[in-house]
Amino acid sequence: MKTMKTLKTMKAIEITTPDGTAPTFVWDNEGASILVLMDGIGMRPAIRDVAAKIADHGYRVVMPDLFYRLGPYTAPEPASLFSDPGAGKAWFGRIGGMMTTENVRKDLGAYLDYIAVPRVGVVGYCMGGRFAIVAAADYPDRVAAAAAYHPGGLVTDKLDSPHLLAPKIRAKVYVGGAKNDAQFTPAMKDTLAAALNEAGVSNTVEMYDAMHGWVPNDTPVHDEAETARHYQTMFALFDSALKA
Repeated sequence: MKTMKTLKTMKAIEITTPDGTAPTFVWDNEGASILVLMDGIGMRPAIRDVAAKIADHGYRVVMPDLFYRLGPYTAPEPASLFSDPGAGKAWFGRIGGMMTTENVRKDLGAYLDYIAVPRVGVVGYCMGGRFAIVAAADYPDRVAAAAAYHPGGLVTDKLDSPHLLAPKIRAKVYVGGAKNDAQFTPAMKDTLAAALNEAGVSNTVEMYDAMHGWVPNDTPVHDEAETARHYQTMFALFDSALKA
């Protein structure tokens, strides 16, 4: 008879990075370790709820506040970001300068050092999805599976575009894009899939019938059915890569 594993409650810690200290939420379960990279709205109850549901599946979950360089802050109301272009411009202008790929790449090493296991899964939302793919490329021997949901910036005309990193990736990759999303169009989807396929990366890249930002339950575009689908695809990915 199998013994049920005890699921741990959330605890708050701090992880030292090259540029400071990142407040981090951890669920120290006995299962495989998952690094959760938040969306562009910031740390708040709704995104912590997403991490908690991943932990409820039996994973050890680590979710750092990627915006720690701001110092103490209050995440904006998602409804205002979606409805008021001025509010969105002000918020994303505030965080844009610090959320560079270079900065996050420095931070990823610190987060993986804290997790301190040989193989991990990474999942990211919105901008966090882009960084999940970057993590898979930068740490091919550590990241066994990478998932990105309603991501943006995976295919750009810049030299550091994530799709160009495909040859470095050894992880299984899953990408779920949003409909009508200028940040991840059907053409970008095809470009990313082609790059992953050419590099021999095990991948699924598909679109959801939901708008950008559909997973956290505090956004005006939250879609319950497609959020449930996102958990199903994520758990299938992580289970296959980390529990085999």
